[in-house]
Amino acid sequence: MEPLFSEKQLQDMSKENIITLIQAMQVHQKKQETEIQLLKEKTKELEFMNALLSDRLALAQRKQFGSSSEKYAEGYEQMDLFNEAEQEADPNAAEPEMEEIHPKSYKRKKPTGKKEEDLSAFETTEVIKHKLEGNDRFCSECGTKYKVVTTETVKYLKFIPARFEVVEETTYVYACPKCGMMKRPQKDPSLLKGSVATPSLVAGIMNAKYVNGMPLARQEREFARYNLNLSTKTMANWIILCAKRYLQPIYDLMREEFLRSRYIHCDETRLQVIDEPEQKGTTQNWMWVYLTDEYSGSPRMVLFQYERTRGGYHPVEFLGDEFRGYLTCDGYQAYHGLPEQITVTGCMAHARRRFDEALTPLKKGFTKEQLKETTAYQAMARIGMLYKIEEL
Repeated sequence: MEPLFSEKQLQDMSKENIITLIQAMQVHQKKQETEIQLLKEKTKELEFMNALLSDRLALAQRKQFGSSSEKYAEGYEQMDLFNEAEQEADPNAAEPEMEEIHPKSYKRKKPTGKKEEDLSAFETTEVIKHKLEGNDRFCSECGTKYKVVTTETVKYLKFIPARFEVVEETTYVYACPKCGMMKRPQKDPSLLKGSVATPSLVAGIMNAKYVNGMPLARQEREFARYNLNLSTKTMANWIILCAKRYLQPIYDLMREEFLRSRYIHCDETRLQVIDEPEQKGTTQNWMWVYLTDEYSGSPRMVLFQYERTRGGYHPVEFLGDEFRGYLTCDGYQAYHGLPEQITVTGCMAHARRRFDEALTPLKKGFTKEQLKETTAYQAMARIGMLYKIEEL
C-alpha cells in the first residue's frame, strides 16, 4: 500500500498541518482500536454461543441416545391415543349378541415356545417318555435284554394362546303347586346388564390397552383372528362403563387414604389426546401424577388426574383442604401457590439433573482434579451423600 504523503510533502508541511495530521491519525487509530475491541468482544460472544450450542447439542444427543437412569422402565412408552376409549365409545351403540361376537367354532394348534433354562415356576402338564419297544429292547450283538442304566430328561416350554370359553347360565324358576307362590334362586349380578362381557374379558382388554399399550383397533384385529367380532366401540363402551361403575369407587377410596398421608410427591406430564371438546384435532393436555412412598405413613399408591391445562389450581382442587403435610415436586411455580398447610419441598433428582447437565460438557477439557473443583461436581457430591443416607 502506497503512503498517502510522500517524504517531500511531509517535509514541506507547516507545523500546523503536521499537528492536524497527527491529531487525525490519533483519532483514526483510536477508532480502529475501538473497532478491534468490539470485534474481539463479538468474537468472544460468538465463541461462547458456539460452545453453548455445542453443549446443548451434546446434551440433547445424550438425552435422546445416551443411557440414563431417569428413563422410563424398559418396554414402557406413552400411548399415542390415551383417550381412545372416550373417543370410540358410543353409549347408544347396541350391545352385540354372542352370535355376532363368535359366529362359528374353530380349532387351533398349540405352537411350541423356546426352551428356557429354568422352568421350575411353570406347571408340568405333559410328560413324554421314550422307551425301547419290541425287539429294540434286545442287544443286536448277543441278544441280551438291555437294562436301564440312566435317564436323560430335557424340558421344553410350550405356549398356549388365549382360549375363549362360553359360560352358560341357567336360572330355574319354581312355583308352589298349591298356592302358586313363585321363587327363583339368587345369582350374582352380571358385569354389565344385557352384555356378554365378563370380568376376565374386560380386564384383559383394559390390561392390553393401558398396561401393554395395545390400542383398541389393534385388539379388534387380534380378536378377529379368533373369529370374534369385537368392535372398538363395544370395547370402549365396556371400558368406560366398568371404570365408572367399579373402578371409580376404588379410586375415591384411594384418594381419601392418600389425603391422610403426611408426605407425597407430585409431577405433571404432557399427554397427547384427540378431539377434546372445543379442541380440534390432536392436542397436548396434561396428566397430573400423585404418589406416596415409604415415608408417607400410608399405603404405597399412585393416583392419576387428567386435566386439559397445566394450571396451578389443579393440585389445589385435588388436594383440597384435607391434605396437610409435605409435597415434593420440581421447580414449577404453580406448586408454590398451594395452601399454607402444605409445605412444598424441592426434588433432589431434578436439582441433580441440572448440575449433571452443567458438568457433562466440562468432561472434555477438564482433568479429574479440575472437575472436582467445579461447583457442579461439589453439588452432585453433596446430593450423592443425601442419597447414601436413604440407603442406610
